[in-house]
Amino acid sequence: MFQTFETDATPNQAAPRVSALRQQLQNRQLSAFLIPRCDRFRGEMVAPRDQRLAWLTGFTGSAGMCAVTLEQAAIFTDGRYTLQVRDEVDADVFSYQPLDSGGNNVASWLQGVLESGATVGIDDDLHTVSEARQLKQSLLPAGIDVTPVANLIDGIWHDQPEPPQGPIAEFRGEMAGEPDADKRLRMAEIVRSNGAAAAVITLPSSTCWLLNIRGSDIPRSPVVHAFSILHGDGSVELFVEKSRVPDELLTRRSAGLTVRPWSEFAGALAEIDGNVQIDPDVVPFSVARALAETNGRIMEYPDPCILAKAVKNKTEISNSKEIHLVDGAAMAEFLSWVERNWSRGLSEVDVVRKLEGCRQNTGKLHDISFDAIVASGPNAALCHYRVTNATNRRLQEGELLLIDSGGNYPEGTTDITRTVVLGDPTDEQRRLFTLVLKGLIALSRARWPEGTWGSRLDSIARYPLWQIGADYDHGTGHGVGQFLDVHEGPQRLAAGSRVPLQPGMIMSIEPGLYEAGRFGIRTENLAVVEVVDSARNLQDRNMMCFKTLTYVPIDRRLMDRQILTSEDIDWINTYHAQTADKLGPLCTPSAKQWLVQACAPL
Repeated sequence: MFQTFETDATPNQAAPRVSALRQQLQNRQLSAFLIPRCDRFRGEMVAPRDQRLAWLTGFTGSAGMCAVTLEQAAIFTDGRYTLQVRDEVDADVFSYQPLDSGGNNVASWLQGVLESGATVGIDDDLHTVSEARQLKQSLLPAGIDVTPVANLIDGIWHDQPEPPQGPIAEFRGEMAGEPDADKRLRMAEIVRSNGAAAAVITLPSSTCWLLNIRGSDIPRSPVVHAFSILHGDGSVELFVEKSRVPDELLTRRSAGLTVRPWSEFAGALAEIDGNVQIDPDVVPFSVARALAETNGRIMEYPDPCILAKAVKNKTEISNSKEIHLVDGAAMAEFLSWVERNWSRGLSEVDVVRKLEGCRQNTGKLHDISFDAIVASGPNAALCHYRVTNATNRRLQEGELLLIDSGGNYPEGTTDITRTVVLGDPTDEQRRLFTLVLKGLIALSRARWPEGTWGSRLDSIARYPLWQIGADYDHGTGHGVGQFLDVHEGPQRLAAGSRVPLQPGMIMSIEPGLYEAGRFGIRTENLAVVEVVDSARNLQDRNMMCFKTLTYVPIDRRLMDRQILTSEDIDWINTYHAQTADKLGPLCTPSAKQWLVQACAPL
């Protein structure tokens, strides 16, 4: 099993741990300390050593912040975790507060509870340059100072795990589609064009993409916890223990790759002769401070690898298409099993185990791409629900079962959500499911001019729900990595996105609807952005569209034909015909029989 059902969070220990933290505040003459849910690498997944927020509060979500003062404490979470945080965090110790994308709510709360002259401590490894700058600017008018300090949680977490030290592996050309030497020269040209001598790269996914390497430092995402410096001549310094790098990798790349230990990173910054490029939205504030002290010539530009990594090459897209069919066949095996067995007393944990088994049976799975969300009935109202032994429940007739899962394969990363009914659906279930489905269909069929931001497409998927006064508190879609992070930027289908969608970007399309205490509905496919055939364009414009990658049946029993248009029905029938044709040869006889029925025309 990849996924476990235990939780290491101990919310019953929050009160004594907060008390110990406040003693640290007093010892350092601080008024408050911030504990974000992140590490210096800014990935969605964090190693056990860096799960400080969960250790202190009990909150296990993937985004959040805690602020502790000498008298008060608050936990900040976004709309995805409004319900979850109340289940996991002691309300007698922490107040629940909203978290916006810029962290302005945290600053506002601090202004309300602290007096002028107060000092807020931060671990500047865990706050980006932009975050630290914004926090300082927001608190300055109130006379509140922000100062970097050694992490106070590390001072009281006495059994804190050691940092990960997993091995590093090469990601070979037949998977990457471009040699690392070519990538390094291409990215170095961007750095030089910005007037910089070098760029500091702190995102592990960027370093892994640039060097065509993969790692095992955190679960689910095969990245290496390392920083790198890309120089203007295309050479790279990788900061990681040399013992982790295989000899054959060092031998083949000796001309362009130097491996140095972490202890030499600060010194390497001082050695750079010229301007240094950093991305203020991802680089830790500690790096900017070190540069200011040793080099002083800082230029702020986006990480040069982020956009290049998001635009997949022909090899990556071809491999992704292939593995989505393998993964789709595994999902067909799984969903046919669910339909045959749900009434035999299965639990959510049983479903997760079977789902993992189906993917493992492909013989290609490296890891799941995230802990599966298998949520029945009211549990599905929690957008990012993860079943544990404490929350596990039996499947019950008449309920909806939401399954959001994916796999990380060397050929690519998958992410798919299906909602199925256990037994016969109600009219309400069919109506709401169909409205969510109409959003996915509308965006899957959409065409848009070149240069269009993801924010302009987001509302297309929401429109059917808006018509009944409903919405969902998460983005409609995110970028997906290539055997890397399942959530990848910079592109998004969300209100705040200002990144144009480009051909080669892989996106999720996942509208949903959630009713607290009752149910959750979400349907998700992955798709790659393509150029529309210009012969179909009325004006002389380059138009973009989505090409679906995910082929898995969508529950026909939950579709209300009365609210589907003829265009909707044509899309569904075409999609299901393609699904049956593509997956049938890959399925076992029993799953193929189910597949034919599941993909029958409406």
